[in-house]
Amino acid sequence: MKQQIPAEQAPPAPELGDVLDTVRQSALHLLSGFPAAPSSLRISVGEVSVQADWAAGPPVAAGPAPVRAEAAATRAPAAEAPAEAEPREYVRAPSVGVFYRAPEPGADPFVAEGDPVQPGQQVAIVEAMKLMIPVKADVRGELVEVLKQDGEPVEYDEPLLAVRPSDG
Repeated sequence: MKQQIPAEQAPPAPELGDVLDTVRQSALHLLSGFPAAPSSLRISVGEVSVQADWAAGPPVAAGPAPVRAEAAATRAPAAEAPAEAEPREYVRAPSVGVFYRAPEPGADPFVAEGDPVQPGQQVAIVEAMKLMIPVKADVRGELVEVLKQDGEPVEYDEPLLAVRPSDG
């Protein structure tokens, strides 16, 4: 039996934008816990259920208990760039999705070849399931090569940008 709360005592309803932002942040947090990004993710609120599907494997589902993702370990090996004379570090895709170099169509790219990059600096975006996931550098150095084209699909952990690391 549900208890009714009088309207004058009920807390104010959250704004739709706040609810959507909370759902987005929760979905990103959930996706970061999977060993590989799913091809689809369904979240229900009533009776709490989560269903994630992988193209090459069975779905992983959970109720109120934590999500078990053993079946999700079907991650394809990440493609590595050929060995070069100069040392390189790679900024990698945080998720399966579509790679974008700029914050919006027609805008300048976040970074261009020859630009310095810093750890934590946003250098691109990967769009996954209508979510814009920031791609951030984790190394200090100079961007030496853009490995993916704007609007190109990418796989989880795929190299996107090559950086010549520096100590400074």
